[in-house]
Amino acid sequence: MGRGLAAAAGSSGDSVGTRPEMIPGVMRRQRRLSPLTLLALLGLLAGLVDLSRGYAAEDEDYYMQELLTRDHYNQVQGPEEPVASISDRQGHASQTPGKKVAKGKADNGKQTDKTTAESKSVKTANKKAEKNKKSALKTPNSISEGEGRYDPVKEECPPMGLETLKIDDFQLHASTMKRYGLGAHRGRLNIQAGLYEDDLYDGGWCAGRDDPLQWFEVDARRLTKFTGVITQGRSSLWSSDWVTSYKVLVSNDSHTWVTLKNGSQDLIFIGNREKEIPVQNIFPAPVVARYIRVNPRSWFNSGNICMRVEILGCPMPDPNNYYHRRNEVTTTDNLDFRHHSYKEMRHLMKVVNEMCPNITRIYNIGKSHNGLKLYAIEISDNPGEHEVGEPEFRYTAGTHGNEVLGRELLLLLMQFMCLEYLSGNPRIRHLVEETRIHLLPSVNPDGYEKAFEVGSELSGWSMGRWSQDGIDIHHNFPDLNTILWEAEAKKWIPRKMFNHHVPIPDWYQAKNATVAMETRALVAWMEKLPFVLGGNLQGGELVVTFPYDRTRSHGVTREQTPTPDDHVFRWLAFSYASTHRLMTDASRRVCHTEDFAKEDGTINGASWHTAAGSMNDFSYLHTNCFELSMYVGCDKFPHESELPEEWENNRESLLVFMEQVHRGIKGVVRDLQGRAIANAIISVEGINHNIRTAADGDYWRLLNPGEYKVTARADGYSSSSKMCEVGYEIGATRCDFTVGRTNLSRIKEIMEKFNKQPIRLPVRQLHARGPRQRRLGT
Repeated sequence: MGRGLAAAAGSSGDSVGTRPEMIPGVMRRQRRLSPLTLLALLGLLAGLVDLSRGYAAEDEDYYMQELLTRDHYNQVQGPEEPVASISDRQGHASQTPGKKVAKGKADNGKQTDKTTAESKSVKTANKKAEKNKKSALKTPNSISEGEGRYDPVKEECPPMGLETLKIDDFQLHASTMKRYGLGAHRGRLNIQAGLYEDDLYDGGWCAGRDDPLQWFEVDARRLTKFTGVITQGRSSLWSSDWVTSYKVLVSNDSHTWVTLKNGSQDLIFIGNREKEIPVQNIFPAPVVARYIRVNPRSWFNSGNICMRVEILGCPMPDPNNYYHRRNEVTTTDNLDFRHHSYKEMRHLMKVVNEMCPNITRIYNIGKSHNGLKLYAIEISDNPGEHEVGEPEFRYTAGTHGNEVLGRELLLLLMQFMCLEYLSGNPRIRHLVEETRIHLLPSVNPDGYEKAFEVGSELSGWSMGRWSQDGIDIHHNFPDLNTILWEAEAKKWIPRKMFNHHVPIPDWYQAKNATVAMETRALVAWMEKLPFVLGGNLQGGELVVTFPYDRTRSHGVTREQTPTPDDHVFRWLAFSYASTHRLMTDASRRVCHTEDFAKEDGTINGASWHTAAGSMNDFSYLHTNCFELSMYVGCDKFPHESELPEEWENNRESLLVFMEQVHRGIKGVVRDLQGRAIANAIISVEGINHNIRTAADGDYWRLLNPGEYKVTARADGYSSSSKMCEVGYEIGATRCDFTVGRTNLSRIKEIMEKFNKQPIRLPVRQLHARGPRQRRLGT
């Protein structure tokens, strides 16, 4: 281990030029060791209890060894003078867009066409450096300027996994912490805070004291080639805390630390200017070690030392697979595991269409604000044609442009289904032959392009989330919940209004309404095709949400608000979550603030946070389609090296959820002559939500196993009821209806046929004519 660090320091030129054995402070401490050391160490154990709270109990032998050895050498450090100020904001290692180490200016999130490796040169004088040496302790919240320039080696390494939770909590350490909710385990890039300041789940690591002796440390648990650091400030609605400059130190044993240098001077990296936009710094040359520390040197004047961090690093070769990560999975699917630009996505869809021309069709549902077509791919044994009795299913992704994982999962799904169909996989063949599947990978291509250009790590939490005109597409649909609930309160249902297919209000359809072009395209698509089941893939969490998404009580932000089909929605949500590799794992770490694993990885949308005009609520109230949201990963925009594992996490869930479209009852409503009746109402006794037949008279009603009394009715026809039984096996129960015309409708039909109108007389006049006609002998 020691030789590895020395070799790394030597190979990196002057960037890490001090060998462990040349550090005088460490040598003096080693010479002062005495037989009383054990007593001192026991005393240290008591002082370290607070620091050790909250770390995972696993791997206790390793962690006890850390407690016994590490802090003896590092609890007191003399201040190191900052002699060089280096910024990597305008120059990063060369990287293709969309990869974790992204091109662009990290401090403002804007793209640059050229990615350079030059850092800023800052002038200084010997007198200034001497002055800083004297005032280092008096003015720690400042950056001294020193002569320094370096050219980072263009070597790419992915993030180690602080954001994706590959790095466990017990691998993160810190000098001090303000409280448990701001401990080292919270110092992960893009982690989000709870609503309140004293929450157990706060928005970053914050040091217990504000001085230059604080540090945040990551234990890679194996030799790793570190290439860079990405930092953010603290996520908080109420506080403004971030680090403006820092040093980086590495170690093989957590005792002897080597500071990254530029020549003979310590490197000081420029940090953040505000708390949300990530800033990336690439090292002058890679350095090999096991431990890495970030040592804040200055911070926002009105704030405290708080950070969220990601480390870029490549694990060193492991021929014996000794460091294999627990529960790590590898995929055997030969798919295109990378991030795709808009043009690359369109090309990939074309390639799949050419490979499977008999079961795929590419079409678009409209255009984005910037004129990009919203492409969808249909997968069916008769593409382009609705088959009677065959349900229609949809997956959408990318309503928030920066939630990229769902988009890539749908691109992988279409490749997978094409290849498996060609190879004769019976499960996939059955899905394709019995279902008309629609995949819309990018609802918000304008937002995606923004995030893609900056790159996954540097896009932060929200860049590209909204449409080009600043609209959250997922919550841009008309609020039909309020219309329905007001009608129910006035007892207008079913006399004046139906409990389903709630009409869109006129104001929403006006040209000057605040409705995104993408939303209008989605509404038209949802009205055109008789979708039965749908899922929209989102990111930033691991949970499946189901309607309603809006609370029924006014002014309440969280409240259980079930639909009449709550039991069906719960089953649908559980079918996805339970087959996901992580969602229902009770031992997994929470992504941000909510432990959804306790609820089996599912939650009613309104009981999480209320939102009016969601896509899920609109789909349920305006169409026949039951829509749910799948939050498929903690990291909205994972590095492409994570895509194979994310695909394995979600593949089975994606397939199982599609199969649920065949659960319940289905059938056709016809008249006595065998003609299909469109727009007939199908109602189930005990469920206050109806559906309607499609243009060909066919319908699909999602139901859980059980026996139901089902009624079909249509204007001008008598109603028909029957008992329909739903089994536990996948496969909808056939339940057809034949209805006859009512006498009144037949009379109207005869009168219209002979171009005569039925006589409409008032009731009183009819009663008066009767006795008079009898007196006249008529």
